[in-house]
Amino acid sequence: MMTLIVAARHAAMCLLLLAWSVVALAGPTPTDDQRQAAVEVAEALQYGSYAEVDLDDEWSKRAFKRFLDVLDPQRAFLLQRDIDNFADLETSLDDAVKSGDLERVYAFYSRYQDRVEAREQWLVDRVDQGLDYRYDSSDRLATDRSNDSWPGSEEELDELWNKRLENAALTLSLSDQSPDEIKKTLHDRYANQLNRVRQTNAEDVLVLLMSAVTGTVDPHTEYLSPQQGESFDIQMRLSLEGIGALLQNDGEYVKVSSLVPGGPADKSGVLQPADRIVAVGQGESGEMTNVVGMRLDDVVDLIRGAKGSTVRLEIIPAKAVDVTRTHTIKIVRDTVKLEDQAAHSKVETIQRGGETHKIGVITVPAFYVDFDAWQAGKKDYRSTTRDVAKEITKLKAQNIEGIVLDLRNDGGGALQEANSMIGLFIDRGPTVQVRDAQGRINLYGDTDAGVAYEGPLAVLVNRLSASASEIFAGAIQDYGRGLIIGSRTFGKGTVQTLSDLSHGQIKLTRAKFYRISGESTQHRGVEPDILYPSLLDPDEIGESSLDNALPWDRVRPVQYRLYGQPWKYLEALQDRHDKRIADDPDFVYLEKQAQLSKRLREQQTSISLNKEQRQREMDAQESEQLALENQRRRALGQKQLDSWAEAREQDDDTGKGEDEAADSDSAEPIDRAELQETSQILLDYAQLKSGSS
Repeated sequence: MMTLIVAARHAAMCLLLLAWSVVALAGPTPTDDQRQAAVEVAEALQYGSYAEVDLDDEWSKRAFKRFLDVLDPQRAFLLQRDIDNFADLETSLDDAVKSGDLERVYAFYSRYQDRVEAREQWLVDRVDQGLDYRYDSSDRLATDRSNDSWPGSEEELDELWNKRLENAALTLSLSDQSPDEIKKTLHDRYANQLNRVRQTNAEDVLVLLMSAVTGTVDPHTEYLSPQQGESFDIQMRLSLEGIGALLQNDGEYVKVSSLVPGGPADKSGVLQPADRIVAVGQGESGEMTNVVGMRLDDVVDLIRGAKGSTVRLEIIPAKAVDVTRTHTIKIVRDTVKLEDQAAHSKVETIQRGGETHKIGVITVPAFYVDFDAWQAGKKDYRSTTRDVAKEITKLKAQNIEGIVLDLRNDGGGALQEANSMIGLFIDRGPTVQVRDAQGRINLYGDTDAGVAYEGPLAVLVNRLSASASEIFAGAIQDYGRGLIIGSRTFGKGTVQTLSDLSHGQIKLTRAKFYRISGESTQHRGVEPDILYPSLLDPDEIGESSLDNALPWDRVRPVQYRLYGQPWKYLEALQDRHDKRIADDPDFVYLEKQAQLSKRLREQQTSISLNKEQRQREMDAQESEQLALENQRRRALGQKQLDSWAEAREQDDDTGKGEDEAADSDSAEPIDRAELQETSQILLDYAQLKSGSS
């Protein structure tokens, strides 16, 4: 699987000014290995990246700004005078990295770390002195300060942190913690953060610096320390014992970027992409460790564990509009096996005019191949293409009238499998173009004669369909071989390679994918022929949401034949689809919930520090969400819910069990509704093409 393992970034919490003469001499200093690593990264970026990289003063300004964003994304620790004291790095960071002369950068980090330690100690002391908040003020706390100016004084920062501390206490109070419990929770939280900050070493500083340096190029180029490189290898082998979730930084939070198909989190159904993790607890009752502001690799270490053990996660759900409303989920750790990711099929039945119609559905969780068995020359090695071919044979024997390939949440994988799976539906021809940094284009294609299936075809995608999934969907669309249905895909159209350095490794973007029509899948993804609403915010999930994502562009198209002209039927298909879903409870809910979530996110730029006002705001938001859910339930004849908390509990209780992993009947109602409607659209398409409707 092509995975996105975003380099660890640090976002702790601290402050208080120390004398520059002391700070300049304190803190970690670069080792010779780290200096050499910086030099090699600079060379790799200049001479190996797909994007043109000039390490000059203009680049240095961007890199320095990004370093500030990595260190202090919410402008909560450093003062403007700290930035001014190290303003020379704005135009000298390029020289520092190219030469390996990192002392000035490490000195700046030392300034930052001293402020972090001082602020964490300030928080511990304030909590220990006793919190006497009455929660009756009219103050509000901004939810995002990333674009604010740097504070001009310690007094200004004290005011900010007083609000932050009050908000932390208020949030716990709203979750029914007593004053004594609040004091203990906050003391432990800030004491643990202080302890972690004090453990920062020179290697950590290099990782943070390189995160800023590589992040100026594109979001998938990154430096991996020796420890991170080992973790990356484990994840690529999928032998990691954990929950099967890929994580990335999102400001001070760690966010779920995707779930490994067939992994414990995917099977449980209680964790979703874009959920943010607030705390991690071990076992059924172990103490929860707050991870807000914690380094990504430290959070990963907390979540990992032995097969069969339980981990508890306190999360902010992706669809939550109030970041202070969290709930806790439990996941039993396990290993991810190839069998758990295997393609599988079922038959959807549709009743029309007294007749029963059958549509085959093949779910493809990932583009996988057993490389070891393949390289050993074994004839029976497992792969996506081989498994899909078997499912096609099974479905054809059941006289299906069309096939839906469900690629929702398929994050990609082996390029060769996307290429060969396209060949199951076309009789030879190009499949994808790959352009390198020198502009050279390699054309990949299907060379096998014959097809496994010639009938009506639809590909169901969503925002989490990425990379190889987009190559497949794009080729099917270009060839006119079938319909693409769902929401716009992720937009990852780049190729990375992993290379060893003398100290650590570097993952470099070396090429871009292009469809046979010449259009890139990068940034824009694949636009479906029939579009479904999505609860996933494209500003939160997808290539376009990532900093410095490479742009969309195009190359010259290649010659290829058309297998059909689905676009001739799109107006009729859209009209029938619109009429069907106009009164469909799940689709009405999906559309309205997407609109509501977007509106609430845009409105909530700050949160009240008045307990009664905060409660009213939360109640109002949850009332709107509950009304939508109950509207859907009434239309379906289901039991009404009394509160939004009850809806969350039911979400947690309806996760997929291990024996149900391959059964789409156990999927969430919205997922199920999308699959049923896609089958309806495909049947419409089949009948329109045959002239029977």
